[in-house]
Amino acid sequence: MAEWEGKSRGGVTGYRIFIWFLNNLGLRAAYGLLAFVAVYFIPFAPKATASAWHYFRHIQRWSFFKSLPALYINYYRFGQSLLDRIALLAGIRTHLTFFFDGEENLHRLAAEKQAALLISAHIGNWEIAGNMFKHIGGKVNIVMYEAEHENLKRLLDSVQTEKSQVQNVHIIPLRDDLSHVLELSKAVNAGELIALHGDRVPPGSKFFEFDLMGQKARFPSGPFYLAAKFRVPVCFVFACREARGHYHLFCTPPKLYEVKGNPQEREKALKALIEDYVKTVEEKVKKYPYQWYNFYRFWN
Repeated sequence: MAEWEGKSRGGVTGYRIFIWFLNNLGLRAAYGLLAFVAVYFIPFAPKATASAWHYFRHIQRWSFFKSLPALYINYYRFGQSLLDRIALLAGIRTHLTFFFDGEENLHRLAAEKQAALLISAHIGNWEIAGNMFKHIGGKVNIVMYEAEHENLKRLLDSVQTEKSQVQNVHIIPLRDDLSHVLELSKAVNAGELIALHGDRVPPGSKFFEFDLMGQKARFPSGPFYLAAKFRVPVCFVFACREARGHYHLFCTPPKLYEVKGNPQEREKALKALIEDYVKTVEEKVKKYPYQWYNFYRFWN
């Protein structure tokens, strides 16, 4: 099993030509350019392509002839998710529409000033939901790795206008000096929401192993330990693209997992939390197979 290397492919430089297309020709024109770029990545991103091929052939168990075009569709959908995100950040008019299934759960948490963890995965385009956070009222803290935070900051600086900024969203970068723990603690004490991913294991980190789509996969213990440490409810959140630029956003009802007692009881409660998360991820992977964006060998 190849591990995630702790960083995502690409940087701001690769976005510049797309940003020009978005600003001058619009989102649909950028999709047209993407149609050619997606072809390029199949041979020139061999590790990502190999992992995607393994996913379609051995996890989804599709035939050779169904998996071959799936590689292209997978890259194209991933590119669309990035372009949609940039367009919204830049305040560009788009044809995109949204339906938020479970938005009332976030409104209730914000109104009650109840801290909670919003755990997602690299399926669909949850980051695009940041555009929805401006309507919630409470503050949302998004946890990400420091390198990704720096890339995002440079991207935001290049595309975001004062009008398009989401004022109630704060990014907490994960740092080696663990200073992020203090920020997380402050957010919990202030009754704020914390959004993070629960599907990638950083190098050298602890993990749990569970069945996903019938095969063993590793899930980081960190996000789930946070729920136990801070004793806050958990929601599972996703945003997946459907036909004609329509996004379906999901937020499960908040659930508090009582993680207490002796070590065996605590581990049992943690496993119950992760099992619920994995079950929800599997539902989305089955429904949106082309929107799985972990481009490394995720399964054992």
